[in-house]
Amino acid sequence: ENVFSVIKENGEPILHINGKIYGCLFTKESYRNYHLKLQYKFGTAKYPPRTDKAKDSGILYHSQGEAGVDYWHSWMLGQEFQVMEAGTDEGVSGDYWPIANAQINIRALKNNNTYTYNQKADLIGFGANNPGGHCAATANYTNPSSEWTTLELICYEGKSLHIVNGKIAMSLENSSYWNGTESIPLVEGKIQLQCESAEVFYKDIQIKEINELPTLSVIEQ
Repeated sequence: ENVFSVIKENGEPILHINGKIYGCLFTKESYRNYHLKLQYKFGTAKYPPRTDKAKDSGILYHSQGEAGVDYWHSWMLGQEFQVMEAGTDEGVSGDYWPIANAQINIRALKNNNTYTYNQKADLIGFGANNPGGHCAATANYTNPSSEWTTLELICYEGKSLHIVNGKIAMSLENSSYWNGTESIPLVEGKIQLQCESAEVFYKDIQIKEINELPTLSVIEQ
């Protein structure tokens, strides 16, 4: 099916994910303290069970163990940086989802049943054995689906930043997972790119090691 392939556009290599399955492409190596930067845009194709839903993908980080331990039997345990097409009510790029028994703390406010990141709010636990599940990004910074959007993921010693087009969508901390008895730190792992029933393209994928987490004000200068 060539679910994952590399194509050329104007002489530039681009990762093409055709969207025909629920699955992932993941790194051979594990990463701990790093700055990941890439660009994405969605194609036109959608497949069951999401033909009537927004185009969706994701960057899953600190991924460990075997694939298939999640609800959809498709991915490894890890933390999700949501990748979503703009202009829908199903979420935005930069949102957070826990995969399998992942846990993390986010400063968030609750409105009805929805949690949204707010830098001034108290920390709330998300994921396994916690009150929160999905956490919405502070705002939609995503370009239209036919245009390239730049994403950055910065991880340092259990803290992470989700950045969309140079804007901080969310700050997260105390990454861990629940082993059935206690929370275990989850501060390193492989990086997965999701195939989730929508055609998506990724390019300019860059990663570098870091030795500190930049402050929020420095990032958005």
